[in-house]
Amino acid sequence: MGPAELMQAAAMARRFYLEGKSKIQIAEEFGVSRFKVARVLETALERDLVRIEIRVPAELDADRSDALRARYGLRHVVVVESPAEAEESPDPENLGEVAADLLGELVTEGDVLGLAWGRSTIHMAAALDRLPPCTVVQLTGVYDAGTAERGSVEAVRRAAQVSGGDAHPIYAPMLLPDAATAAALRNQTGIARAFEYFDKVTVACVSIGSWEPGISTVHDMLSDEERAHYASLGVAAEMSAHLFDAQGRRVGRDLGERCITVEADRLRRIPEVVAIAGGQRKAGAIDAVLRSGLVTSLVTDTSAADFLLTAGPTPKPALQRADPDGV
Repeated sequence: MGPAELMQAAAMARRFYLEGKSKIQIAEEFGVSRFKVARVLETALERDLVRIEIRVPAELDADRSDALRARYGLRHVVVVESPAEAEESPDPENLGEVAADLLGELVTEGDVLGLAWGRSTIHMAAALDRLPPCTVVQLTGVYDAGTAERGSVEAVRRAAQVSGGDAHPIYAPMLLPDAATAAALRNQTGIARAFEYFDKVTVACVSIGSWEPGISTVHDMLSDEERAHYASLGVAAEMSAHLFDAQGRRVGRDLGERCITVEADRLRRIPEVVAIAGGQRKAGAIDAVLRSGLVTSLVTDTSAADFLLTAGPTPKPALQRADPDGV
């Protein structure tokens, strides 16, 4: 391109990319056809006269986010850069901060927001600074009834306080000694009232655990004999007291009868289920739960994302809401 062509191309590019003018408007200004404008703009890109740069905050990885969304057929994926020293840690706290921002986008006025127990959801609730008016309901019992005020109950209250809506916490352990005790607790007034909202939940926030000490609350609540039993069934992941094998199929469904938690069928009917989980130690578990079809969106980190992008065969798209029982 000669000097005159360069100046014309630069001027047209400025009008189009910076001033937002249409090709027809530019053509009228310069006395040429809109087809010539299109050719000039295309040439400007080819000759590196114009550079288009897509920038997101440094801590977010747009390429991995889009690749994961496409691979698992999810609605939203946000991948957060993991600090090198935190790669081995499950659920870095910055995931909660990003998830709080995501919920601020997803929740609309009048929604019912469900929160399941988990360190990541607790971090998310603590980071919330904006939510439209909505009802907030707890989806699971707590890991330890003695710490309820500092855990998921407080998370529900915090979210309701930010939104200005009603809170429906559950003051009960997640895991009970037997099915009869769990059934009796579900019939108690406060817990039954929370369960009545489960079918009304429009956005849910859940955590994921891998089947190992300190990474799954359910694993830590069971006896050695019970852990061995469920391990023999091939359990690879846990979410809201539901167990999954590596292919995303539910296993050990008898455990759910002893738990205070939202049922898998109800989770599948919730329009938006956001999972918050990261770290290399949870990567396999995240893959298993995503393959179940119960999750529609994910907040994770780069260390988990790198595993997920190459983990086994391409899964069935989650938005088809696959049956987690594999039938």
